[in-house]
Amino acid sequence: MGEQTAKQELYLVMGGKVVDPQSYEFQDPESLHLAGVYSDFEAAEDAWRGNAHRTVDDAEMKYVIVHLHKLLDPEVG
Repeated sequence: MGEQTAKQELYLVMGGKVVDPQSYEFQDPESLHLAGVYSDFEAAEDAWRGNAHRTVDDAEMKYVIVHLHKLLDPEVG
């Protein structure tokens, strides 16, 4: 039938100081560094890697990639 179009993917890169380096609980969520929103995983990973590398000496700093498209449309997966 009709041509199926690919769903848009969005990735958020953010980071901040965590309570415990083994967790994702941030000490001060209001002061998180939002590195940006990216439309492909490779760009998000580059941003994550750059920020994580820049803060590697601070054990309390953690950067993560959030798959926004999975939060916006959980059925897509």
